[in-house]
Amino acid sequence: QVQLVESGGGLVQAGDSLRLSCAAAGRAVGMHAMAWFRQAPGKGREFVAAINWSSGNTYYADSVKGRFTISRDNAKNAVYLQMNSLEPEDTAVYYCAARRAITTMNTQEYPYWGQGTQVTVSS
Repeated sequence: QVQLVESGGGLVQAGDSLRLSCAAAGRAVGMHAMAWFRQAPGKGREFVAAINWSSGNTYYADSVKGRFTISRDNAKNAVYLQMNSLEPEDTAVYYCAARRAITTMNTQEYPYWGQGTQVTVSS
């Protein structure tokens, strides 16, 4: 069993920053890729960022490039999402996801998911 627990969401104003954390527990050893997705009200879940656990290579959605940074801490089995210059359009529930295979931006290819953390950006 793999558990992913997100934290760090909240209510901020446009232009502010937030840092999301995702702690992996249980049988999390051997994860190859971890990613962040988000889902806004009335919309589907969309890719935000991903990181290759061993190489550290990162991938971003065009909408967040230059504003968001994904990183990992191997010793803590944790992945982070630093979000700067937040916009009202970033309002969503943010989910952490993991898989034991190559990094992908496809929602359906991640078998392990956290419960989500709400990020609300006011204008």
